[in-house]
Amino acid sequence: MADTPTPDAWFLAALTTEHFVQQTAISTSISEMASRTTIYIMALSSALVATGFVTQSSEFFLPFVAVVLPSVFLLGAFTVLRLVDIAAENMQAHIGIARIRAYYRTLGDEAAFQFSKEFGRWPENDAEPSLRTGPLLAYLTTAATMIAFINAIVAAAGVTLLAFGVGAELLLALCLGAGAAIGLMTIFYLYQRLRTKGMVRIAKPYGSEKSVL
Repeated sequence: MADTPTPDAWFLAALTTEHFVQQTAISTSISEMASRTTIYIMALSSALVATGFVTQSSEFFLPFVAVVLPSVFLLGAFTVLRLVDIAAENMQAHIGIARIRAYYRTLGDEAAFQFSKEFGRWPENDAEPSLRTGPLLAYLTTAATMIAFINAIVAAAGVTLLAFGVGAELLLALCLGAGAAIGLMTIFYLYQRLRTKGMVRIAKPYGSEKSVL
């Protein structure tokens, strides 16, 4: 008759399973991020192609753009909000793995070496590639930021066309569009920092001041 596993063995098996679940969650979040980004880019590309055809008719151009640009912008806004949430979920899974690795390090000297923070990822490792250029660039190079930037350009185009259509000078219309883009990007950046702040606070016990944002 086989020996009954000790409580420690049961716990270690459960911990290993949880490690696998967290890694699967990371893979799933990345796949969802890629899918949502692709949907938005394809919708925007289709809208631009359709707009190119409509430019041949001055009668239908403005009504078409008045419908399409706000629709694309709203789709982009919803996409960006979800991308930020996905990034937070991804961070949550990484924190879970860091917590499990911290327990692995208590299993012995060899385990302490193999699962040391130096060999881990965020939030354990101070040398995380995405943090080498500082938190500002780390936030500006996320998938959510890239989509937010494209969406801000869409909004800027809409504001410029609207201002020019109601009689504003071209330079003024362009300035209003640029101001709208800058304002939207500023709001998004602050939102992204605020949304991930909770994840960063939870991560601090498993990393250092250098490895958390």
